[in-house]
Amino acid sequence: MLGAIRTRNDIHTTRVLSLDSTGRILDWMSWQEAVCLYVRGAVAWTLGDPCLTIHGGMNRDSGLQSQLDLHPIVASRGHARPGCYEPAPALTNTALFARDRHLCLYCGQHFTKNQLTRDHVLPLSKQGLDEWENVVSACLACNVRKGSRTPQQAGMPLLAVPYRPSWVEHLILSNRNILADQMQFLVGHLPKHRRAS
Repeated sequence: MLGAIRTRNDIHTTRVLSLDSTGRILDWMSWQEAVCLYVRGAVAWTLGDPCLTIHGGMNRDSGLQSQLDLHPIVASRGHARPGCYEPAPALTNTALFARDRHLCLYCGQHFTKNQLTRDHVLPLSKQGLDEWENVVSACLACNVRKGSRTPQQAGMPLLAVPYRPSWVEHLILSNRNILADQMQFLVGHLPKHRRAS
């Protein structure tokens, strides 16, 4: 039976950053997926100190328990398929609210996920599109007050300009348990105009 030497929560919350052999960022993977890569000999290289140690069964000949150290960043053999170089993150409310840091971009107050709505800056009724560059997080009160008007028509200026996050930004926003080695690697791959000084 598999187990972790760290706390029980580590095994459920730790995600491994998956790369192709050229270092192209692919996605987060579970520790189980990472174990499969290691066991199949499909790991090209790793970065960072081991973040989890997985224990397996006992070796009949040696009497020793098998052990596998997982690294936070794992590059697998092979390359990403053409066209997968910079995938567009899916527009979901969860991703949108994370992009906007759970703030209503009209009143500036912080809300929980259940208290926020998706507002279309240029309303759908005025041929606005349901895309990253036209949606913001809004509390229900502000969304109702704005109605099917533009922010200018409603006298409700936006606090930030909506944008489509890069794939790296999406990965950062989608994982609440990023390890230091992973964050350092990801920040180095952010678009230059979005890096914090």
